[in-house]
Amino acid sequence: MRISDVISARGPHTVVTIPADATILELLATLAEHRIGAVVVSGDGKHVEGIVSERDVVRAINREGAQILQQPVSAIMTTNVVTCDPPAKLVDIAALMTERRFRHLPVTQDGELVSIVSIGDAVKARVSQVEAELDHLMTYIHT
Repeated sequence: MRISDVISARGPHTVVTIPADATILELLATLAEHRIGAVVVSGDGKHVEGIVSERDVVRAINREGAQILQQPVSAIMTTNVVTCDPPAKLVDIAALMTERRFRHLPVTQDGELVSIVSIGDAVKARVSQVEAELDHLMTYIHT
């Protein structure tokens, strides 16, 4: 199974982005509004400048206090963003996310943002794949 399969199965959706100069308080409002755990940082909605998650916010508040909420997202975002292409294998991406301990991975094609996958998307797709294989084997055994 490939990342493109996961994206197709999930259906079309818009990747939520936020500009680097938005405040962390605006970031929190965006996360809450869309009920998501991370946002791609992009000024144009196409090119990945960074990524910022709710975990980044919690760590920043713990480190610097509530005044950090007025700072720009650029103060806490990850700039060395790992991305993948749609043809990437799901099993490889799930292993990478587990090993590197991040939960969201932007998907790019020809340098432009096309989607984002979460560890939850990867787990759901893998469970569906295993269930389909099990059903196939059970049918084979019973015939």
